[in-house]
Amino acid sequence: MTGDHIYPDDPAGPFEPPPRRFEDREGRPIVVREVDGSDGRSLADDREALVEMYVAFDPEDRAQGIPPTGESSIREWLGHILADEAINVVACLPDDGVVGHATLVPDGQGGYELAIFVLGDYQNAGIGTRLIEGLLGAGQRHGAEHVWLTVERWNNPAIALYRKVGFEASDTENFELEMCLRLDPDAQEESAADTSADPDSKAEAETEAEAETEAAESESESESDSRSR
Repeated sequence: MTGDHIYPDDPAGPFEPPPRRFEDREGRPIVVREVDGSDGRSLADDREALVEMYVAFDPEDRAQGIPPTGESSIREWLGHILADEAINVVACLPDDGVVGHATLVPDGQGGYELAIFVLGDYQNAGIGTRLIEGLLGAGQRHGAEHVWLTVERWNNPAIALYRKVGFEASDTENFELEMCLRLDPDAQEESAADTSADPDSKAEAETEAEAETEAAESESESESDSRSR
């Protein structure tokens, strides 16, 4: 059961699951990792880091009242999107400061709604792309298959970004554009096989792929990635 959403027949990806390390366009080292306690960090510490990020979030980058303002409202909201069934990844600096957050929240109908947020000082730097790819990789790892989002129709940079990773428009009648993506439930096995390949060859291939991605993004993506919706 996937509700009223219309998903593509062919899956996108596969996507490499986190952790993922890279330098953004400003040369800042960034780590995209999953918020699940598997790396030795406590969920409580990650929650506090996210609270700090959202307290600093520019209100002008909000859409549809999300993220909320005020620490108490932020904490209540995070309580919903950090629930056990949700999938969350963050973009972190070397000091573990969180500058970006992406989440897949179960919609109760067999799918997941995607949302992404990046602090203003870290937008237009390629972080949003890595966040989405890492989130979808984590989704593969957890068996997610159907992902959807909504985005304002005027937000052409964000729409271009979502199309690039595999989202397709599914509802073109409403004020907001709905986009859907299908993940391959078998892709995690392929990703696991990739990790066993020669690490030097894999690193070289990733560097070349990221260079190509950076070039494409600098042309088309102003990455209005403060909010996907």
